Order: sequence, then C-alpha cells, then structure tokens
Amino acid sequence: MENTFRHTCVVTYSAMNTTPESAGSSPGYPILRLLTLLTCLALAVSGWYLLTHWLRDDTNVTWFPAQPGCNLHEAPCSATLGEHGRISLAIDTEGHIEALQRLPLNLHLEDIQVSSAEVDFVGRDMDMGLHRFPLENAAPNLFSGVGQVGICTQAVMPWRARVIIDTPQGKMGSWFDFDVTRS
Repeated sequence: MENTFRHTCVVTYSAMNTTPESAGSSPGYPILRLLTLLTCLALAVSGWYLLTHWLRDDTNVTWFPAQPGCNLHEAPCSATLGEHGRISLAIDTEGHIEALQRLPLNLHLEDIQVSSAEVDFVGRDMDMGLHRFPLENAAPNLFSGVGQVGICTQAVMPWRARVIIDTPQGKMGSWFDFDVTRS
C-alpha cells in the first residue's frame, strides 16, 4: 500500500512539473501569451480612461454659457453665472495661444464669493488627457495661475477652457472655446 502511494505521488509530481517545452512544443502557447498581453493592455487602457473621467468629474457643477463673440487669443472672455455674479478669464499671452507655452491665467470675479478656482483645458474633438490647473487667490476678486495646452498632430486643435469655481452655493462653471494652430 505504501509503495503504491509513493509511486502515485511521484507520477503526479512529475506530471505537474512538465512544461510545454518538456512536453513537446505546443502551437497554442505563443497565442496564449499574445492574448494575455492584449488583455493586459485593454485593462490598462480601460483603467486610464476611467481614472481620467473620475478625476474630471463635473457632475455636480452648474454650467453657464459664455458670452457670444469670445476670443481668448485677443481679449478676456466672460460669463454671467445667473444671479450669482460674473467671471472673466484672461490668458495673458503676446499674440496667439500656442501649444506647450506657459499660459498666465487670470480669473476676475464680480459679485460672487469663491473659495477655490481651477481651469481645465479639454480637447473638444478628441480626448487629450487631463490638463487641470488650480488658481490661487492673488487679490480680492482675482485668482491667478499658470496653465498649458498639450501639443497635437493636427494642424488646428480645438480646445475648451473650462473654469470651475467653488462657491457657497456649490460648484459653478463656464467654458470658453479656442483653437491652437500648430507652429
């Protein structure tokens, strides 16, 4: 009985330790590696997508449209936040806004109390990732900071500057569209 048990254990152990190389070349083994790699890549891309949308969460923001005729390349753009006040965003550059250029951001406030402010640069036609820049309270009714838009392979990249402010009435925001021409 004891010899049979030892013999069974040795046979089972040696069968468990066989690899595809020792058992003969299996044609499905490289395909299995490729499928495993593709699955891992798909999970990584899905995780990145979910993380960026979770960080960009704006479901609790009350949005107000910008005033028509806005051109951030030439002048500040403003938006009236219903009965709560008004905001105005200026990107202080000499000339046009360019990719990878440091962009001084100034947010002027009228008739509204704000505890924090931030600007997100979002690609209008394609996901360009998360470009969020917090603004510091520089003076009464003024928040300032520095931002940057990413580079794109398109000749003209349409961007949206989303301003989000935190007020006693909740989060509010507006958006200002502009295009960046590749130089």
